[in-house]
Amino acid sequence: MNLPIQVAAHGAVLCITLHHPARRNALTPEMLCRLADAVVAFAADDALRVAVITGSGDQAFCAGGDLARTLPLLTGARPPEDDWDRRVLQEPQVMAASGLRDHPLHKPVIAALNGSCMAAGFELMLGTDIRIAAEHALFGLPEVQRGLLPFAGSMARLPRQVPQALAMELLLTGEPIDAATALRIGLVNRVLPGPQVLPAAMAMAERIAANGPLAVQAVKRTVLGASGQPLAQAYALEDEARRLVLASDDAREGPRAFIEKRPPRYTGR
Repeated sequence: MNLPIQVAAHGAVLCITLHHPARRNALTPEMLCRLADAVVAFAADDALRVAVITGSGDQAFCAGGDLARTLPLLTGARPPEDDWDRRVLQEPQVMAASGLRDHPLHKPVIAALNGSCMAAGFELMLGTDIRIAAEHALFGLPEVQRGLLPFAGSMARLPRQVPQALAMELLLTGEPIDAATALRIGLVNRVLPGPQVLPAAMAMAERIAANGPLAVQAVKRTVLGASGQPLAQAYALEDEARRLVLASDDAREGPRAFIEKRPPRYTGR
């Protein structure tokens, strides 16, 4: 089936592809629901350790919310017409999980930004942990230019991820920046030619998936939990993560494998 959200497992790495190329992968209500379902399933599957999110084609990662279907539904200009619409309006988890916003997810997520990353696509990117972008990608939050505002995490997350003055410029003008600028301000980790983006993201995901899963998830959980907290509280979270990880079988297996000069066999216990 040619589904608008395509999911494929490659060992311990899950690749999620936004597949709506005719509309530059703009998010329809169906896509939001299917993306949320994919994120929830990924979080619950112990066999999957890292996710990569990308878009189909070579022009756009995601152009935002579909202006013909999603935005009119959310503003009330269009009544719900099917089960996808009703789920978006009635199930808080759909918007939370599809935006990687306030749904608990301690596994790493890498964005393979194959093209333009705008509006809701930009906000989805902000929920990822590592970002690899194509040289031709553009990044922007144009909502204010349309009388809207970015409500899927950008107002809270962007000033924590880049300097506040730069965040305010992006949020208030709605003007886009190019990939080189995104790299310079620390919004993305790496900029590559378009065909290299997804392979590089998958290779990084595989490297992370080979690490101890308890340690990897504890690092992400602690970093997110400590963000904005006083140092004393942040250190307390770090101490708790240390206690849990050092008591695990994996914490004994890693050093043993290193001494024995063999690959570690992590079980997540």
